[in-house]
Amino acid sequence: MARTAIWKTITAALTHDIATGKYAPGDRLPTEAQLAARFGVNRHTVRRAISDMNESGLTYSRRGAGVFVAQRPTDYPIGKRVRFHQNLAAAGRVPAKEVLTLETRAASAHEAAQLGLEGEAQVHVYEGLSLADEQPIAIFRSIFPAARFPDLLAALEASRSVTTALAQGGVADYTRASTRLTAKLANATQALHLRLSEGAPILRSAGINVDPEGMPVEYGVTWFAGDRVTLTLNPGD
Repeated sequence: MARTAIWKTITAALTHDIATGKYAPGDRLPTEAQLAARFGVNRHTVRRAISDMNESGLTYSRRGAGVFVAQRPTDYPIGKRVRFHQNLAAAGRVPAKEVLTLETRAASAHEAAQLGLEGEAQVHVYEGLSLADEQPIAIFRSIFPAARFPDLLAALEASRSVTTALAQGGVADYTRASTRLTAKLANATQALHLRLSEGAPILRSAGINVDPEGMPVEYGVTWFAGDRVTLTLNPGD
């Protein structure tokens, strides 16, 4: 009979510890040295077990801080007013954003159509990671009409908040005009950013936000880690 790999036995034991509440969401696991001593193995074997748990989304690693039990899925409302920081704070999580791209370029035909722009129009592009308690939960790309908001990129770089940046551009309020949700599988780049396995389930949300006069101010696409976010919709939205 084939023997079970030792690292798989360690994964099973730690998974049981988490399932029975020995380690709660947000708790830090023992160090590699402590786990190696507990199971009577070398650190490489422990590292392989932790890697497997990270890939499954059960835990995540923070450089210099250790390995932590992943939080339970975060409720994320997608009604008329989608506000990242407010949504995460309301769920009791600490929101943060990591900027990947800030640039101005020509709009694609699809982006121009979504924003009601001429084909040669310029747009501002804001791409980044959305994090909850330092764990990535989504990759986002937001597209804005550059002519209407000439200083938007500087505002985004300073605040990392779309709501704040649009307010500085004269849009004090905006609402979601449409949302389309599509199930996808993470490609290699998305998996790397979200700390998932390539091919893991993700949820793609594409939406258009408009100002009080109904003019599009943002076309956004977000790829959510499927096991870390629960999208919610209230009857009144």
